[in-house]
Amino acid sequence: MALISRFRRVFTEPSPLCSQFSSIRLNSTLTSPKLFISGLSRETTDEQFQQAFNPFGQIVEAKVVRDRATGRSKGFGFVTYASIEEAEKAREEMNAKFLHGWVIFVDPAKPREYRATPRSDPGLLKLVSEQTKL
Repeated sequence: MALISRFRRVFTEPSPLCSQFSSIRLNSTLTSPKLFISGLSRETTDEQFQQAFNPFGQIVEAKVVRDRATGRSKGFGFVTYASIEEAEKAREEMNAKFLHGWVIFVDPAKPREYRATPRSDPGLLKLVSEQTKL
């Protein structure tokens, strides 16, 4: 995986393969002005991230997601625009483009799904403890 990441930065022009992927990824429609951006360089800061997406409209929020323990970028982030139209424009212009030497992909952000943990779901905790007795 690390080897692929290193080679990824070497290329300066998008490959035809990137173009094919970008057209496939654009088929899903936006239902909110929030975008998920993957493929970010680990060195990209929040400020650089916001500057890259600023030309396409009014940004409500731009955030690079970081590891809580180390503070290091996880390689993805979210941008929220004031309108869906602005988000669509940013998506069309930035998808499969290079940002700080890395190819980024821009997709609609999916709403967070509720994840039950044994602490928050007593029924699940009981089920887990019963299965461990077997």
